[in-house]
Amino acid sequence: MQRITTVLAAGALALGAWTGAAPAQNLFAAVAEVDGISITEFEVQQRARFLQLLGGPGSARKDVIDELILDRLRQIETRQAGFDVSEGDLQQGLTDFAARANLSAEEFIAGLESEGVARETFRDFVSVSLTWRDYIRARFGNRVQITDREIERAIASVQGGSGIEVLLSEIIIPAPPPRAAQVQAQAEEIAQSTTEAEFSSYARRFSATATRGRGGRLDWTPITQLPPVLRPLLLALAPGEVTSPLNIPNAVALFQLRDIRETEAPTRSFAAIEYAAYYIPGGRTPEALGRARAISASIDRCDDLYGVAQGQPENVLERGSLPPGEIPDDIAIELAKLDPGETSTALTRANGQTLVLLMLCGRTPELPEDQEIDRNSISNQLRNQRLSAFSDNLLEQLRAETDIRIFE
Repeated sequence: MQRITTVLAAGALALGAWTGAAPAQNLFAAVAEVDGISITEFEVQQRARFLQLLGGPGSARKDVIDELILDRLRQIETRQAGFDVSEGDLQQGLTDFAARANLSAEEFIAGLESEGVARETFRDFVSVSLTWRDYIRARFGNRVQITDREIERAIASVQGGSGIEVLLSEIIIPAPPPRAAQVQAQAEEIAQSTTEAEFSSYARRFSATATRGRGGRLDWTPITQLPPVLRPLLLALAPGEVTSPLNIPNAVALFQLRDIRETEAPTRSFAAIEYAAYYIPGGRTPEALGRARAISASIDRCDDLYGVAQGQPENVLERGSLPPGEIPDDIAIELAKLDPGETSTALTRANGQTLVLLMLCGRTPELPEDQEIDRNSISNQLRNQRLSAFSDNLLEQLRAETDIRIFE
């Protein structure tokens, strides 16, 4: 029981704060619907309690509802494909999950129940995850082939003995919800590009980034400066090939590999990236973009944005310092193109209604560590990263194609 207390008690205070934030209501009232299938208030409260007791992120009400919507999409897709987890595999999954806290499955469930989380909440959470994992592996596994060359590149990146740089072209197409399906179809067509000229033509027509005027062409970029989710996708390309469409908030991104090279300079890995985001109403209207340009011309560093935001609500300016793997993909993509003190206006929020003035504050290098390299582990990591990208893209596609209604 002491172990259960250690694992679960830390979330109890936060739990009371969350449940107290919402007024009492019918626990079986629909909070949202996904293709006519309800998500109830009971499910929302249960998932939030579960996540808080685990001490993990994502337990805010809005995030919980969004994740339950994704679970419904996963369930609908896997059921239509005839996928389900066996009782034996589910029990093993519950056991493996509980083992992270050095508990048996029953001990873990008892701890959850003592804090008001039903056994079924835990079972459903694990069941959906396992079924979706098996479905993604079955659907996309044959499209993920990890070569020896990719493993060598990844090892070189980890060891820092040499550097890998890529020469890319980019296209980022705004995709607010009303146009999400149309943009996705457009991006699938662009992904079939076979020449640099063809991809550049698409960039000039559709891209919303500052590189649009030069056909989306970027300069040589160290691979470690790019988002972790993007690196294995690029390492799997041959020059001239294009990534599958990557769904990011309110947009779809594609990248063409023009060239790749190894340098004598050691690879630099980063422990954290510091950046600031100033939010401007109006989206990509001329007025909002003009204001962003004026602000960019008047500032030299992230601290200057505090003066710009003075007297305004606190949420107009966000500043963060995060490990590269925790930065949202769309922000990470833009930061990779910036030097400290430079800005970008390629991103939006609030379904395209808010323009993001993004500034890179700095990068904190990661201290090198001597470590033994396991080739199988590297291969599995690359495979899982690529399957995760397929999973994220499929979920975004399903979200765009499904009737989703939120009632709050």
